[in-house]
Amino acid sequence: MKLKLLELTDDRARILFEGEGKTYINALAAELINDPEVDVAQHRQVFLFADPELVVTTIGGRAPLLAITDAAKRLSGVAGELLRQVEALDTA
Repeated sequence: MKLKLLELTDDRARILFEGEGKTYINALAAELINDPEVDVAQHRQVFLFADPELVVTTIGGRAPLLAITDAAKRLSGVAGELLRQVEALDTA
């Protein structure tokens, strides 16, 4: 996954996910919204064939890149748990 930082301020980040589909970005945006210090987490894609962009704004002094990092870690944990459960089904 190749990321391109398009904009970064104290309370806003715009990141382009080069070569990625929208599925992961949608899941990441949904997880970001669970953070009470995230104001906006939006997936944008101008054209169907264009690279998706994630826009995040925060409140309360939360750094947007930190919010994104924390949300990605939470998604990773959920995916790991799902993988363990599926593997357990296969051995049952």
